[in-house]
Amino acid sequence: MPEDDLKKLMDRVHVGVTSFNYNGTSVPCLILSEKRFDQIMQQIAGKPLSVETNLDILQDGLGHVFVDIVLTFSQGGIEERVLLYANESLPFFEALAGTSMLALSSPHSQIGKDNVFMIQLPKPEKISNALEMIRRGLKPRN
Repeated sequence: MPEDDLKKLMDRVHVGVTSFNYNGTSVPCLILSEKRFDQIMQQIAGKPLSVETNLDILQDGLGHVFVDIVLTFSQGGIEERVLLYANESLPFFEALAGTSMLALSSPHSQIGKDNVFMIQLPKPEKISNALEMIRRGLKPRN
């Protein structure tokens, strides 16, 4: 990957990544801006919905791995895209594979206690496969 492309991707990386303990399990959480989190909640509050979650893995063969997480909500016409640098957020993806759950929250919430939107991912095997692809991509090819 040319250095310019790597820099462009690094400039887009989402920094709001954490996890919290829920009944003894580490749940991965994306922190969205207060405004964006509120917009999403206003559109979906009280409605039955599903969230399609796709992990698009980008790797350069030199050990740099990016994951574009695309969340498509069945209500409100919402699509949220978050780019993570897997080299620095591997525990996030390990927790994602371990729980098949993803939380969204805002920066001013008490993470894991209030203002958290939980997404149950329906196909754990897809997440496990993605984690293996990420791990393989983190090892530069000789």
